[in-house]
Amino acid sequence: MEKEVSLAVDLAGLSLKTPVMTASGTFGFGEEFADFVDLNKIGAIVVKGTTLKPRSGNPGVRIAETPSGMLNCIGLENPGVDAFLTDILPRISKYDAPIIVNISGSSVEEYGVLARMLDVPGVAAIELNVSCPNVKEGGIVFGTDPKSAAAVVREAKKNTKKPVIIKLSPNVTDITVMAKAVEEAGADMISLINTLIGMAIDVKSWRPVLGNVSGGLSGPAVKPVALRLVWQVAQVVKIPIIGMGGIMTAEDAIEFLLAGASAVAVGTANFVNPSAAQDVADGIEAYLKERNLTDVKELVGQLKLK
Repeated sequence: MEKEVSLAVDLAGLSLKTPVMTASGTFGFGEEFADFVDLNKIGAIVVKGTTLKPRSGNPGVRIAETPSGMLNCIGLENPGVDAFLTDILPRISKYDAPIIVNISGSSVEEYGVLARMLDVPGVAAIELNVSCPNVKEGGIVFGTDPKSAAAVVREAKKNTKKPVIIKLSPNVTDITVMAKAVEEAGADMISLINTLIGMAIDVKSWRPVLGNVSGGLSGPAVKPVALRLVWQVAQVVKIPIIGMGGIMTAEDAIEFLLAGASAVAVGTANFVNPSAAQDVADGIEAYLKERNLTDVKELVGQLKLK
């Protein structure tokens, strides 16, 4: 008789049916994908970046395809937290998948306000997007300064009882310094990586392809970088890691688990395969059965160096 396989994971009190979630900004608010995938079977839905006030995003071209990936400079287009709470959350709460809200602020205080407003039933956790300019501090990006990132975590933790995830930027000299700083500040989890910074040029017009000149690079092209950063962070923190960056298949996800991630997020793959998160989870289950393993946790951090 075939053994039962468990894909369930518990991340700092956040219980998921599978270790595969959708990455913020690639899955809308979830409901847009309801015709293509059973949302009740997804580990967690991480909604698109939410800000205090509505944002129309950046002008001009916002997305460009690149070899093995894509560039984007959406500019955090979203209807704002009030509209999310009033109009969107009631609709998506009906699905049997934890809803994680990704938030962005222009000051430390703004993250606190957003965390407090989202400390409501229907929200399972919040994810702090710190790859955005700290307007009050003269344009510093929170995600590249350990003290700023730690301050954001502390402010969020003060204002919510929900698990707090912080999404780290790969655009730093030493990711381990950032990871240790946010763990010490009280982060419940770390997700990484956010996009790398890239650009594309139109050789016919000699102009940037993107309206914002540069943008975030995602997709398979970034996977080796993401995998290395997840492995490095796993060596220095005790809190769970959600790995992401170019995951297209179950094999990609398994690499992240072996490197030390307790869960993974599928992002750019959603644009080419709306059921990618479900397919990846099914593939992990099949892999466990092939290896005669009974629990996905048996893969976490099991990279053999010798």
